Amino acid sequence: MEPGLASRVARSAAQPLSGCLSRHSLSPWLKIQNHIYPMPSLCHKVPSTGKCHASMTTSYMETSDVTDLDWENLGFGLIETDFMYVAKCGTDGIFSKGEVLPFGPIALSPSAGVLNYGQGLFEGLKAYRKTDGSILLFRPEENAIRMLSGAERMCMPAPTVEQFVDAVKQTVLANKRWVPPTGKGSLYIRPLLIGSGAVLGLAPAPEYSFIIFVSPVGNYFKEGLSPINLIVEDKFHRASPGGTGGVKTIGNYASVLKAQKIAKGKGYSDVLYLDAVHDKYLEEVSSCNIFVVKDNVISTPAIKGTILPGITRKSIIEVAQSKGFKVEERLVCVDELINADEVFCTGTAVVVSPVGSVTYMGKRVEYGNQGVGVVSQQLYKSLTSLQMGNVEDWMGWTMQLNQ
Repeated sequence: MEPGLASRVARSAAQPLSGCLSRHSLSPWLKIQNHIYPMPSLCHKVPSTGKCHASMTTSYMETSDVTDLDWENLGFGLIETDFMYVAKCGTDGIFSKGEVLPFGPIALSPSAGVLNYGQGLFEGLKAYRKTDGSILLFRPEENAIRMLSGAERMCMPAPTVEQFVDAVKQTVLANKRWVPPTGKGSLYIRPLLIGSGAVLGLAPAPEYSFIIFVSPVGNYFKEGLSPINLIVEDKFHRASPGGTGGVKTIGNYASVLKAQKIAKGKGYSDVLYLDAVHDKYLEEVSSCNIFVVKDNVISTPAIKGTILPGITRKSIIEVAQSKGFKVEERLVCVDELINADEVFCTGTAVVVSPVGSVTYMGKRVEYGNQGVGVVSQQLYKSLTSLQMGNVEDWMGWTMQLNQ
């Protein structure tokens, strides 16, 4: 957690939005983990505990439990589901009650802050179905904390950790028939925080919307756990010091599309970026963190403001350390790719994706065992077993939802 954020999330009550920054309330999120939540009853209200906190209200119609979907061939693309969650927040920093509404278009003014000045954040997390039919969420409070941090950087109010987790829970349960069967994929959850209010001059928007939608997904890379092929980008940069590379703002992703398109046109899976100052230190792939393995040491670029603090990254580090690996968070030179035993990427969408080759300055480095290294396989199995509830959750990371 970045300096100062711990004290912000520890506050028990939020204050009205003032100027560019807001304070946010936080219920003790540690108590949320590993609890079993029942399906919320219609129009059941939970009293609000502070400002900038949507009342936890659910009002939606039940749908059929039958989903006509080819689970065996599920890719990573949008499949429209039944419901979405919406809450609003005005200039006073107080969110209205959250509602679960039918999935569909949202109305925005052409002068909305998000459309004109890119004032927006998003998160990504997943829900998994266990063999007994129950549904698990994986570390949703970490996404909530990251949104709080990003919101401060982008001059936005944000939902509390408690509200964020409750909204995710409601949205998943409302769309429970879209959670894939065990081993067939997951339900990808996309929370959005956007400046929805109209603004003409450059300034924070006067209104904000917190929205969550979901979609069943399979593998992000078509290769699945098979190795991907990366090219090191030497012309474009993803982020620069002092910018927004360290928060999950929407603008970070549009800027990588050109380099990614060029790379895919040449047959590569994705792009690996270098730092914008020295052009020699690894940063991250377009939407993934990167890890380099040498002997029993796993190295990954340190979080220093230009790299997104991935939740899967954090989880892999903790799992690796629990298994006796030495993990170093430091500057990782591009030259270290040449002698690496294996390389892999991590992210919510990909989980763990082994790298089969990296091409840099016209030279291609390939990794043994067709790129699927022993370490990446071990960590992938350990993490996915936790996420899917196939093993006892010794880390305390999952949240089970009753249906």
